[in-house]
Amino acid sequence: MGRVSNRQRFIRALNCRPVDYPPVWLMRQAGRVLPEYRAFKEKHSFLEMVQTPELAAEVTLQPIRRFGFDAAILFSDILVICEALGQGYNFRDGGGIQMDFKIESDADIDRLNASRVTEHLAYASQALGLIRKELGEETAMIGFAGSPWTLANFMLEGGSTREFTRAKALYYENPKSFQKLIRILTTAVSQFLKMQIEAGADAVQIFDSLGGLLAENIFEAASCQSMRTIVESLDKKVPVIVFSKGTHGSWEALTSTGASVLGLDWTVNMARVSRELPPTVGLQGNLDPAVLQSTPEVTKRETLRILAELEGRPGHIFNLGHGVPPTAKLENIETLLQTIRNPA
Repeated sequence: MGRVSNRQRFIRALNCRPVDYPPVWLMRQAGRVLPEYRAFKEKHSFLEMVQTPELAAEVTLQPIRRFGFDAAILFSDILVICEALGQGYNFRDGGGIQMDFKIESDADIDRLNASRVTEHLAYASQALGLIRKELGEETAMIGFAGSPWTLANFMLEGGSTREFTRAKALYYENPKSFQKLIRILTTAVSQFLKMQIEAGADAVQIFDSLGGLLAENIFEAASCQSMRTIVESLDKKVPVIVFSKGTHGSWEALTSTGASVLGLDWTVNMARVSRELPPTVGLQGNLDPAVLQSTPEVTKRETLRILAELEGRPGHIFNLGHGVPPTAKLENIETLLQTIRNPA
């Protein structure tokens, strides 16, 4: 039997089939700590890198070349959907996101145009084509999008904010308008993910980064329902990963989305959650990102702890419980990689 590629191992893990120990792994936003990325960023703005296929492909590939992850994650941003709908964004001088306008009425929602999403975001498809060509059959490729609920929060607030409150207020006060916005976003996200699959993505991930803002009793209606619709629209063409940060009481609802894999943040015990989920659902996570700011010794200890929690369970994709901190140390990422590949 020939050698099993990283790509094949990764897809098996996504489908919760047994793979040779150790588990497959990836790391979101790993490129941000690399000196080659920082040098690149001095020459190009973030939006320029996202919207230029050659630049997005290069930034996506940088951490793969250095660390040899089992999968590459497209360099992009969840807010590209908002821009494609007609609500552009930029970065404030003092940090954070600023949308071109704030959604404050039905008229603002009606300004959003889902018919141009795939055309406007063609640069992502082109970048994926370049990445796929470079990766060949050795490394898997993952596309992604933000969840409708998470995107709605940025759109209603007019950007990033210390407290996201307007989306929940709209949900309670004007459910008709809330659902109108969510439907538009659901259509746009579905189209964007389908486009990424057609461009060669082996899997796609939905980031429900603000899911934890919702009370358990409204999570289904406010966020989960739209993610389920998106997953169904993809018709099982590729595995889907759903990461809903902070929604620790909603495992049954998240499983009902039809996701192949659920991402876990670092605040939960992987083994306990594993017992609550069907064995056909894979798990992704969940090292505390802050560990990468500590020491190699701490990194190795915490990595081994998580590996022990899920030892023998098929479908574990080792990852952080969120993105890589900008202040993560390269030696800790290297230690993490060495530990996963040689856990003894």
